Amino acid sequence: MLGRITGAAALLAVLAGPANAELTTAVRREAQSVAGLQQPAEILVDRWGVPHIYAKSARDAFFLQGWNAARDRLWQIDLWRKRGLGRLSASFGPAYVEQDRAARLFLYRGDMAAEWAAYDPGGREAVEAFASGVNAYVAEVNAGARPLPPEFRLTDSRPEPWAAEDILRIRSHALVSNAASEVARARTVCAGGLAADALRRRLEPEHTPKIPPGLDPCEVPEDVLKDYTLGTAPVSFAPLAGHKQGRAPGAVELAQFLESQAAEGSNNWVIAPPRTATGRPILANDPHRPVGVPSLRYIAHLEAPGLSIIGAGEPALPGVSFGHNGKTAFGITIFYIDQEDLYVYETRGDAYRYKGGFEPMRVVRETIEVKGEAPREVELRFTRHGPVLKVDPAKNRAFALRTVWNEPGLAGYFGSSRMWRAAGWADFQTARDRWGAPPLNLVYADTSGEIGWSAAGRTPVRPNWDGLTPVPGDGRYEWRGFLADGGLPAVRNPTEGFFATANEMNIPADPAYPRQARQLGFEWADRTRSVRIKEVLSATPKATLADSMALQGDSVSAQARRGQALLAPLASDDPELARALALLKSWDADERTDSAAAAIYETWAVKHLGPATVRAATPPAAHALVGASSPDPVLLWHERQPRRVRDPILLGSLRAALDELKGRLGPDMAAWSWGRLHQARFEPAAAVLADPQLAAQMSVGPLQVAGSASTPRAASWRGSDFRQTAGASVRLVLDVGAWDNSMAVNTPGQSGDPFSPHYRDLFPLWAAGTYFPLRFTRPAVEGDTEAVISLTPR
Repeated sequence: MLGRITGAAALLAVLAGPANAELTTAVRREAQSVAGLQQPAEILVDRWGVPHIYAKSARDAFFLQGWNAARDRLWQIDLWRKRGLGRLSASFGPAYVEQDRAARLFLYRGDMAAEWAAYDPGGREAVEAFASGVNAYVAEVNAGARPLPPEFRLTDSRPEPWAAEDILRIRSHALVSNAASEVARARTVCAGGLAADALRRRLEPEHTPKIPPGLDPCEVPEDVLKDYTLGTAPVSFAPLAGHKQGRAPGAVELAQFLESQAAEGSNNWVIAPPRTATGRPILANDPHRPVGVPSLRYIAHLEAPGLSIIGAGEPALPGVSFGHNGKTAFGITIFYIDQEDLYVYETRGDAYRYKGGFEPMRVVRETIEVKGEAPREVELRFTRHGPVLKVDPAKNRAFALRTVWNEPGLAGYFGSSRMWRAAGWADFQTARDRWGAPPLNLVYADTSGEIGWSAAGRTPVRPNWDGLTPVPGDGRYEWRGFLADGGLPAVRNPTEGFFATANEMNIPADPAYPRQARQLGFEWADRTRSVRIKEVLSATPKATLADSMALQGDSVSAQARRGQALLAPLASDDPELARALALLKSWDADERTDSAAAAIYETWAVKHLGPATVRAATPPAAHALVGASSPDPVLLWHERQPRRVRDPILLGSLRAALDELKGRLGPDMAAWSWGRLHQARFEPAAAVLADPQLAAQMSVGPLQVAGSASTPRAASWRGSDFRQTAGASVRLVLDVGAWDNSMAVNTPGQSGDPFSPHYRDLFPLWAAGTYFPLRFTRPAVEGDTEAVISLTPR
């Protein structure tokens, strides 16, 4: 598999042609004037849809980044803004009032002067210029000078102008945790005790949660996070299509929310010069989030005096979240700091008990515009800790969320503004210390040959509890500020010659780091991806770019090896079970698309082993909450059981998996394969409103894809149809110092226009594990240019 990916990548590089090819008359040329641009500028769009922006000031570069983001992704970024600000009802009608109200609970409502001051000194200019650029394009669309994307016609809506503050006040796209797990733990402990919760969620470092004095876990309602899940949810257009949307029962909805959170992770690594074939560092990054169309990420390149950056980020944000400048490269993965707490209050009307008295909730009244109807007046309630998520007058209880979102400097991913101009390790550490959310593993490399890693994120200090359960809000459980600068672990020039992260628990142990005292977090991803990545990097003494590209697409599951070890001593008189056991025992744990064993393992370990184990090991009341458990704690439970306990569960759940596969793939096991089940097909939310022809045009795929959530090629899937739901949308492999050798891919394409050639052109590359060159110097960019857009002020 690795050789096949490497060969395809090499072929693509050859097809790209010489880096210094001259511009030909085949290159499309456009000349446009833009209101708000201050000096002439140029955008070179390469053959993969990546914009390379050349401006005479940093302000104009960010302005054109906003203008170009709207040119390529207007519907996506407009919807991002409307969802985040709670303005869906104004465009789409009364079905969205509840979601708008929920979204407004999580907006930043603090001091904007402190917010601006938290970022790079040039950050405000970047945000204001970016918003102005978006507005310039929106004005052209609304004036009829630019085409209106089809989604606006489907929804009978129009794009809205932006305020710069909107970009920072929206917090809900930044991944933070662990409020949902706190609720699930309280509910699980109430139903089945701490032992049941250990089967639901593995804790690392190993730890036994303590129920805080004053908390009755049974008082935490199963629907307490209704506003939280709704306010952070993607937008569905089923109501506009006339489809009724019933909410799942609270326990099921909570389990689904936790499952979606668990699917989001990332890989990154840096390799030091002595361990590479060229003697230059390599930095690789492939963040994992929901995959779909258009892509969550966008690749862009900005060049101006004092600014030279290329990489990827969310299209509604200025700059790049990961990538490189001329001297340093940086990559990101989630580092699971616990940044949330759910507070439980005794109430008296709109007041809550706090330190012996009753303190009034702050009530904010807002007006929600509603398309086609009168505006709605809504009330938002807040305690000193944060937004009130639920009030239960019958029991005199209320529940509020404390989250770092409420603090200045926590706009998602905008801490990267301090890395755009970083010139060395000291600048990188300053950026790390100022980083807010989401909490990250930041990896680093520079042209002098240095590499390193730092954990980053605003870290609450909890002096008297572990953060794993809700706590009484009466003043006994308060954050004592945040961890001081330099308080998170870091490694500079690791002795191993590389550093890799994959969302696993990687806090150094005492005495190297006081992890027991600081209790940064206990809920991490299964270390299966990390194990495989480090295994490959350790065995590669002279790594190449092609090696890192292959590793990003690697489909070997270290988790599956654990399952194989449990099955190794088993036998069965059932012929089908015996054949399945033989396939699994002889399997190399590579989840290729042509592998029958991969289909059996994934169906068994992810869909059947967990529920069967939960039924055997927990009381019925806990089944719904624990049933969505990931394979990691389930496998751990079996590894600690005697064979007389585990073997019947293993064989019974494997039999159930085979029955499902027979129904899906037919009775002939020889014809089974993982790729027949596991496929990528992307359909935008608005396609439900389109006629069949337009819906087909808006959709991408299907294509068979290798891997799963347990492999470096992260490819999480949903149980109903095995369709991939999350994984790497963007992959970058950077040759630090010889930047033009760097490689990238986005999926399904750079454009959000269903009729653009760049809407789906990268999808087959991504599915096959291939890449395109990510050029940095202008002569190299020109060799790959598809269009030149010359821009002048209007």
